[in-house]
Amino acid sequence: MTIDFSALQRHFISIRENKTFETFVIAIIIISALVIGAKTYVFNAQVGLLFKVLDITITLIFLAEIIIRMIAEHSLKKFFSKGWNIFDFIIVTASLIPVDESEMALLGRLLRIFRVLRLVSVIPELRILLNAFVKAIPRMGYVSLLMFIFFYIYAAMGSIFFSKINDELWGNITISMLTLFRIATFEDWTDVMYETMDVYPFSWIFYLTFIFIVAFVFLNMMIGIVLEVLQREHEQFDREAGEGEAGEVHWIKEHTESIEQRMERMEEILVDLHKNSHK
Repeated sequence: MTIDFSALQRHFISIRENKTFETFVIAIIIISALVIGAKTYVFNAQVGLLFKVLDITITLIFLAEIIIRMIAEHSLKKFFSKGWNIFDFIIVTASLIPVDESEMALLGRLLRIFRVLRLVSVIPELRILLNAFVKAIPRMGYVSLLMFIFFYIYAAMGSIFFSKINDELWGNITISMLTLFRIATFEDWTDVMYETMDVYPFSWIFYLTFIFIVAFVFLNMMIGIVLEVLQREHEQFDREAGEGEAGEVHWIKEHTESIEQRMERMEEILVDLHKNSHK
């Protein structure tokens, strides 16, 4: 008895692209997260056995799902060329580690926690958000570096001027930076300001300028970077999926190029026919 692999692959492709199957996988991931959370409570032996059975069932479902997706791809090379597929494969295979009392038990429990992250790989919108966050990190790093410079300058100034007023808040530059972080998060920052204003009435300038630069300017710069990268990620997703305005523009561009290539070939054929007719 021979197995028609192409027919099996087409069947698995239809399963993978089925919305019901996708919803089922999302539900299993959520159930897995709930089971992990429930295990942090103390239950009797019967409930513990139920959780163990659920954990094994969820692991087997994840294993079946990853096998379906691997067969649905044209090749394993194509499957592992996508970062999210590699992530899912690692999480699923790591879930096969037994969680009984053994040397690998702790690792198995920790890796099962990361199964919740599979929601990101399953839901495209979450993938877009996470990809945008990761790609925005390098640009946000430069903003963070500049913000650190301002933190350092203001911390040095605060330590010089206010250390005699309150050594616990301004004793050295490290403590001063922690105090400035408290001010930047608006955690009872007015109490700190009023304390120094008793000695330096115009010290409010120090606090207001710091808040304006750090809390308003730099924060909005980071938000702008994230929004810009997020917009690009949405456009790229629309182009790949053929949806939205970006997808339509990409479709028009591809078909225009195809028409231009056909016109060029037709022009070459007409030129050849014209040359042959004059021979």
